[in-house]
Amino acid sequence: MRIILLSGGSGKRLWPMSNDSRSKQFLRVLRGQNEERMSMVQRVWSQLGKVGLQQQAYICASRAQHDMIDAQLGDVPFIEEPNRRDTFPAIALASTYLLDQGACADEVVAVIPVDHYVEDEYFERIAELSTVLQESGADLALLGVEPTEPTSKFGYIRVAKGTGRSPWKKVLSFVEKPPESVAKTLIREGALWNCGVFCFRLGYLQEILESRGLPTDYSGFRARFQELPKRSFDYEVVEHAESIVVSAYDGTWKDLGTWGSLSEEMEVPFIGMGDAVGCDSTHVINELGIPVVTMGLQNTIVVTTPDGILVAEKEQSAALKDIISKYDDRPMYEERKWGSHRVLDLQKLDDGTEVLTKSIELRPGGLISYQKHLRRSEVWTIIDGHGELALDSRIIKVDAGDVIRIYPEQWHAIKSANGLKFIEVQRGPVLHEEDIIRRYLTWDEILQHCEMGIR
Repeated sequence: MRIILLSGGSGKRLWPMSNDSRSKQFLRVLRGQNEERMSMVQRVWSQLGKVGLQQQAYICASRAQHDMIDAQLGDVPFIEEPNRRDTFPAIALASTYLLDQGACADEVVAVIPVDHYVEDEYFERIAELSTVLQESGADLALLGVEPTEPTSKFGYIRVAKGTGRSPWKKVLSFVEKPPESVAKTLIREGALWNCGVFCFRLGYLQEILESRGLPTDYSGFRARFQELPKRSFDYEVVEHAESIVVSAYDGTWKDLGTWGSLSEEMEVPFIGMGDAVGCDSTHVINELGIPVVTMGLQNTIVVTTPDGILVAEKEQSAALKDIISKYDDRPMYEERKWGSHRVLDLQKLDDGTEVLTKSIELRPGGLISYQKHLRRSEVWTIIDGHGELALDSRIIKVDAGDVIRIYPEQWHAIKSANGLKFIEVQRGPVLHEEDIIRRYLTWDEILQHCEMGIR
């Protein structure tokens, strides 16, 4: 069995921590081993390791998330979506990738959302879906969750009765987020919550692509990815399948998509600098370098980040997505493969020149690639740590207190020894991430280039 972990979306309901580059699955607010803070994606990846599925797992996500995944999980198998086009294009792209990597048509694939909070047993049940698919002879095998309450937040899977001792049931139909009154009836009939887990043979999806005139090879499918409609796997595949079975899971399953649900799994009420006095059922996350003090708050979430400040009653925070849609500025904090950066200030001068100031932190051994900018200059002030700087064809040792000026069209790179912090001031007519040309991605390549004296 191969595992495809889908890592999509921006999680706008978890603003101001979550944005287009730091989606909800990357927020380090859960407690891991040794009291360390961990994210949802880190938790899911470690659980896959516990049940022996990690070696067969691939993460499918956009290019914007690749650095974040590298930063939190290391160098894991990654399938890049050219752009966001919902779950059907993503799953089809990942399936063609696996076929090109040598997987056979009869091999079973399980697709799992990466942002759900579950017990280890959940993944054990997923491992069993391969056997369920084979023994049932169905086109698709799903995992359904035993409902704990009638709710309109989730979709439901209606199942047939009287299937004997089989560990699965035949699926009759699907009901998408019904009213609570309908949900009560569905639960009495034995319906399950739809948790978005799909299991199928690669050949099954291959046949679907062929029937629609779509390429079944990875390069061909990727080339046509932009043409595909933004539709879900449920709509494009599940609703048209002739035979579907579902296996039930009765353990913990939560979609931590709102501050109310996420705070339930935060084992500490306060993260960051500050204090809470006389508060009840209140959680505070402070990512700013100044203290935050809360007093007498009840059932409240307080989140302070460089991107914004949220103070909300937990139930009300579920409506956050619509309210903050107009605040779609550049992310003020991002994690990258080499470390992280935080925007400190952005100004536009009278003559139109933009000035952007960032605080950049490289982890030990972190490397910012050999690159140049066409329209902007940069000034770096090293404030902590030491490392090596590549400037044109020179290698220069850098330490705290050093100031480096980088001109437009000047090649440069920097590598940390045991950790490095510096302030970067960008100045130019327009400051955007596209103003960059990269040449070398490893320090060995950079050293070889500089030794040869190539400009």
